[in-house]
Amino acid sequence: QVQLVESGGGQVQAGGSLRLSCAASGRTFTSSAVGWFRQDPGKEREFVSAIRWSDGNTYYSDSVKGRFTISKDNAKNTVFLQMNNLKPEDTALYYCASSPRYDSSWYRTRADYDYWGQGTQVTVSS
Repeated sequence: QVQLVESGGGQVQAGGSLRLSCAASGRTFTSSAVGWFRQDPGKEREFVSAIRWSDGNTYYSDSVKGRFTISKDNAKNTVFLQMNNLKPEDTALYYCASSPRYDSSWYRTRADYDYWGQGTQVTVSS
């Protein structure tokens, strides 16, 4: 199994920034990529961003492109999500998840991820 622990959530005003972390442990060699998803109550969990461990290739949803940056520290098995220029519509519970697939065409698909963290809350006030 792969254990994932998110941290860094909080409450900020619109235009502010937060940096989320996702620390992976356990059978991390089974993980090819880490993705970030978010979910607001009553809505579907949506893809935000993903990064592949081996080559650092990154992927973003259109709604966060240009504002969010995903990065990784292989030595620490940790993935970061730098979120700038936050908007009230970014408010959600943010989850990181591990995908065993190298093929990036699957990264936007929630069902492709086999391990999930517990989530960290991000609240952006206007």
